[in-house]
Amino acid sequence: MKNKKIIKKNFEFQEIINKQKFYRNSSFVIYYTKNDKKYFRYGISVGKKIGNAVTRNKIKRQIRMMIQDQINKLPEFSYDIIIIARARIMEKSFDQNQKELIKLINQFLK
Repeated sequence: MKNKKIIKKNFEFQEIINKQKFYRNSSFVIYYTKNDKKYFRYGISVGKKIGNAVTRNKIKRQIRMMIQDQINKLPEFSYDIIIIARARIMEKSFDQNQKELIKLINQFLK
C-alpha cells in the first residue's frame, strides 16, 4: 500500500518552501502550508553537511519515528510540512530532539 502521507517530489518541496511560512529552532526548520486534503503530509530533508549517507539515513529514520509516535497524540490537521534537520541535531539526544520537533509542530497548529 502506498503511503500517501510522505512528500517526495522536488517540486512539492519547493512549493512549500517558497511560501516562506516556517518555524525554526536549533535542531529543525519546519516549513508548512495548508493543504486541501483531510490529512497531513510530511517530507524530511537532511543536508550533506550533517554527515555521510549512513548518518543522514539514521537521522531520517529517527525523524520518521518521532512523527509516527505523535500521530495519534496530535489532533487532525490538514497541513503539508517539510522538516529540515540542522547540524545541531547530532549534539542532542533522541528525546531532546523529539521534544523540540513536537514543540515546533504545536506552534503552527495554534
